[in-house]
Amino acid sequence: MCELLHDRLEASGYDVCWRQHADEGIDLLSDRDFDVVITDLNLDGASGLDICRRLEENRPNTPVIVITGFGDMGAAVAAIRAGAQDFLSKPIDMAHLEHAIVRALSQRHLREQIRRLEQAQVPPAETLGALIGSSRAMRTVYDLVRRVAPSDTTVLLSGESGTGKELVAHALHSQSGHGAGNFVAINCAAVPSDLLESELFGHVRGAFTDAKADRQGLMDQARNGTLLLDEIGEMPLEMQPKLLRVLQERQVRPVGGNTWQPMTARIIAATNRDLEGEVEAKRFREDLFYRLNVVQIHIPPLRARGNDVLVLAEHFTSRFASRAHKRVVSISPEAQRKLLAYDWPGNVRQLENSIERAVALTRSELIQVEDLPDKVQSFDGWSRAAEDVDLENVLTLEQVERRQIERALRQAHGNKTRAAKALGIDRRTLYRKLDRYDGAPRTALARDPWQAARP
Repeated sequence: MCELLHDRLEASGYDVCWRQHADEGIDLLSDRDFDVVITDLNLDGASGLDICRRLEENRPNTPVIVITGFGDMGAAVAAIRAGAQDFLSKPIDMAHLEHAIVRALSQRHLREQIRRLEQAQVPPAETLGALIGSSRAMRTVYDLVRRVAPSDTTVLLSGESGTGKELVAHALHSQSGHGAGNFVAINCAAVPSDLLESELFGHVRGAFTDAKADRQGLMDQARNGTLLLDEIGEMPLEMQPKLLRVLQERQVRPVGGNTWQPMTARIIAATNRDLEGEVEAKRFREDLFYRLNVVQIHIPPLRARGNDVLVLAEHFTSRFASRAHKRVVSISPEAQRKLLAYDWPGNVRQLENSIERAVALTRSELIQVEDLPDKVQSFDGWSRAAEDVDLENVLTLEQVERRQIERALRQAHGNKTRAAKALGIDRRTLYRKLDRYDGAPRTALARDPWQAARP
């Protein structure tokens, strides 16, 4: 039987050793590490169960396949309890055996990956409320939140969509003296302009056609708490002076009412737009901008947060695996590399959705590359572009520099101060470079950085 298995498995490409006696087999297992062990249940000098127990104690990552007599299910169950990976009944079907070996090798590889990930575990990430991450960019955010939270100062949160501005607002609320009050949020872009004033300030009965009863406004609901004005850059121009007056006077009057009431809510505004650019374009009032921009906290995009991508991905994996009642313990090294390479235009929200999808699709205890969205799988950044160009099409250093500046300006929505900071140069240097490129006016390049790049 051993000779038969030896010949058939070697023909399939396996390196095979065999012994007929249990003691000889145990000695061999003490000296060498095998990927898979196949043992009969009945051996001279010991049983297959002894082999299973010995390996479970000394080499727990070595899978064991036990061969049993036909119908001996009690022995098979005992073998599994002793640590066997699989069992087969005699007479042996070689196709079933090879399938069991492949399955055992896959499980061994998976356990080794899990062990390596556990050994290389990243130290627990710093957190603040629901915010997670230890990158330098996020530590700056944490520091600003802790310093400004105890005051009543108005805060402007800026950053791309999906970066977690509302989570920062919640952290400011919980860390402040307003934590006992309500946290109320309104998306200024989601409320029709003719209803926004009533939503914020409330109204009295009869103020307009459908005002059949008094209605409490959000500013009153957030009394002694926090009011988040999300997407403040979308607020209609005609509404902006009314908000400005409330912020200046710290008093609010319901629509159609005659009495002013104290406004005790802490105001936090959030935007993914460049409000300075909106002011220059006359789409946002300058006086309201300065009233909101007392302290500005910029939330960095996910692509600027380094290994926070993996920290967040592991956090989402644990959450969605628990919710789905699936055993998904981590992310394979290959999938981790894909996550780090991708630029995440949708930021944390996109990463969260991608991991939820991966947990739902994976058949393994580790999220694999094939479980990730197609865009993440196929993304290869600069390396792929570099492989596809020949020397005749290589860009000059000046062209590369110009494109990088244009990209920074686009991501900063034309804000030259933020673009210069991201590029690691001062604002004057950025202006000089913009003036030098083909004589293009810097205001035109800042307003539409890709326009200058088009032929």
